[in-house]
Amino acid sequence: LPATGTCYQQAKRVLHAAVPDRLHAREREMGVIRQFLREYVCGRRPGSLYVSGAPGTGKTACLSRILLDCKDELAGSKTIVLNCMSLSSPQGVFPAVAQQLGLPAADGREGMRRLEERLTAKGPMVLLVLDELDQLESKGQDVLYTLFEWPRLPGSRLVLVGLANALDLTDRSLARLGARTAGSPRLLHFPPYTREQLTAILQERLGQVAGDPVLDDAALQFCARKVSAVSGDARKALDVCRRAVEVVELEVRSQTLLKPLPGGE
Repeated sequence: LPATGTCYQQAKRVLHAAVPDRLHAREREMGVIRQFLREYVCGRRPGSLYVSGAPGTGKTACLSRILLDCKDELAGSKTIVLNCMSLSSPQGVFPAVAQQLGLPAADGREGMRRLEERLTAKGPMVLLVLDELDQLESKGQDVLYTLFEWPRLPGSRLVLVGLANALDLTDRSLARLGARTAGSPRLLHFPPYTREQLTAILQERLGQVAGDPVLDDAALQFCARKVSAVSGDARKALDVCRRAVEVVELEVRSQTLLKPLPGGE
C-alpha cells in the first residue's frame, strides 16, 4: 500500500526487501525453477535442484514468488520451506522435516528410518525447500549427502530444492553424488546484479511513489554503481536508498521546524 502516508514513508515502504510482484532481470532463472517444479513435482518425479548465488542476488525472492504464483499447480503436493539458519545444528534438519511431515519425534537411526519410510511410501509428492543450505555443512558432509540421497531412494516422492551462497558447495561437499551423474542435483547460479539492473530495480520501486521523485536519478545511479562494484547485492542497494530517504526526511523536518513564525523576528 505505497499510497498512504507521506512521500518519505511511502518511499521507505517500497524500498523494503519484501517479495515484489515482478523480479527484474531474473526472468531466465525463474523460468528454470518453474520448469523444474513442473517437471518434477507436477510430473511426480523425485529430483533435486541446487541454487547458488551471493546474498542479495534474488534466490529466495524468486523462489518465494514462484511458490506464490504456482500455488494452484502445487496444491496436490506437500510443500515444506525451512531456513537452515534457524536450526541449532546441521542434524536438526531431520527432526524439523519429520515434524512437518507429522511424524512423532525420534532421534538417531530410528528417526531417520521413519523419515525414509515416509518419503518412500505412497502419497503426494513432497517439495522440500532448504534456504541457507550452507548452514548444513558438517564433518564428513553426512547431513548434506543424506538429504541429496533421499530423492534417489527407490520409490522416493521427494523433490529437494537447496539455496546457498557457495557456488562450489556441491563440488566440495557432494563429490560422492557427482560420481553417479543420473541422480546428481541440477545446478542453477544467480549472478550478482549489474549497475544497470540495480538502477532499474531502484527506479521501479520508487516509481510506485506518486509525485516528485524523493531521490533523483543521479543518486540512484551512484548507489547502483557503488553496490555493483562491491557485491551486486540488491538488498544492500535498497537499504542504502532507504537510509538516504531517512536522511532527506530528517533534513526536511528540521527545516520545517526552524522556519520563523509569521510576523516573528
